[in-house]
Amino acid sequence: MLYQLHEQNRSLVAPFLQWANAWAKLLIHPVSPVARIPFVRHIAAGYELMYRLGKAYEKPPFAIHTTVVGGKTVGISEEVTLNKPFCALLHFRKDLSDEELARLNHPKVLLVAPLSGHHSTLLRDTVHGLLPNHDVYITDWTDARRVPLSEGLFHLHDYVYYVQDFIRLLGPDLHVISVCQPTVPVLAAIALMASAGDTKLPKTMTMMGGPIDPRKSPTQVNALATEKTYSWFENSVIYRVPASHPGSGRKVYPGFLQHAGFVAMNPERHAQSHREFHEHLIRGEDELAEEHRKFYNEYNAVLDMPAEYYLETIRTVFQEFSLPMGTWWVGGKLVRPQDIEGVALFTIEGELDDISGSGQTHAAHDLCTAIPDAKRLQFTAAQCGHFGIFSGRRWREMVCPRIEEFIQTHS
Repeated sequence: MLYQLHEQNRSLVAPFLQWANAWAKLLIHPVSPVARIPFVRHIAAGYELMYRLGKAYEKPPFAIHTTVVGGKTVGISEEVTLNKPFCALLHFRKDLSDEELARLNHPKVLLVAPLSGHHSTLLRDTVHGLLPNHDVYITDWTDARRVPLSEGLFHLHDYVYYVQDFIRLLGPDLHVISVCQPTVPVLAAIALMASAGDTKLPKTMTMMGGPIDPRKSPTQVNALATEKTYSWFENSVIYRVPASHPGSGRKVYPGFLQHAGFVAMNPERHAQSHREFHEHLIRGEDELAEEHRKFYNEYNAVLDMPAEYYLETIRTVFQEFSLPMGTWWVGGKLVRPQDIEGVALFTIEGELDDISGSGQTHAAHDLCTAIPDAKRLQFTAAQCGHFGIFSGRRWREMVCPRIEEFIQTHS
């Protein structure tokens, strides 16, 4: 019933929120007769804050229209290369002729986005940074409430199979980058391909801020997964999609619960951010206010995850530690990272990461024992939190150049 109550509450408050948004704009409009009345900015700021705290946030667009290649601005077109029920493989194609693209010879990159609550657009800055010198594809995961029940279920092993399908489609001259949650299924996908002697193995795999071994430096996220039982998650956070959505009847872990969890990790920081936003509005600091809007337009846009996938991730990754323990079976085959030999490995962590703790991602090196030292690299970004390793100034200045150099070295 919680999902239905959430939807009903959204419907009830929607008219009032639209009213608040309209007044927030009207009160300070240059031609408004009340715009110069003392304290009117305070009232307008309060209305906008109320609107933004209560509104529903839809998936934002990538909105990547251009990049710079060799000092020249080049247009970007989004193309769906492969469409699956729970994910679309999206290609950011440079608007150049085939001959021009061939001369550029940019390394092909598969960016595997997390399926952990936020949309793939959270990696917009990651794509921006890679585009000038790479041919970029990304996994654009579908909100489970939009997938009809007739499409069947989506398990953790299905995630592994999806990644393998994408690698085989784009490989073998391919470089795979996984951010956060997908580091685990991506490593499993490549390990299973290596064990089977698959000829489409990628040249490199870069793993960023992921829970390869959550036993190392456990964070608040890891603690929750181990303190609660599997049955608690199954009985407490799984709900059916209401009839108003295409995925009606599907069991999911709702995005609004995941969002509440995100906020609960740092409530003081979010409260302070909203207070500062209110002050920016009052003082007419439009650029700072717009930065806040852009961040929370992305941060507050969440998706539902298939229940079976979410629960299996909790148990396999965070409770049984199946990957580092060597006990993970996928489709009747044991996941053996030690079988990976020719794929270069680069692991990246943030020094201040409070989601994937120190050593959790670098643990991949302990598992991939057959990869020679010449094909290994690890980097810890100083003064960098979880989001900073793939977005923002530290991503652009510290992390992206190292990934580019790594890919070029092993191309």
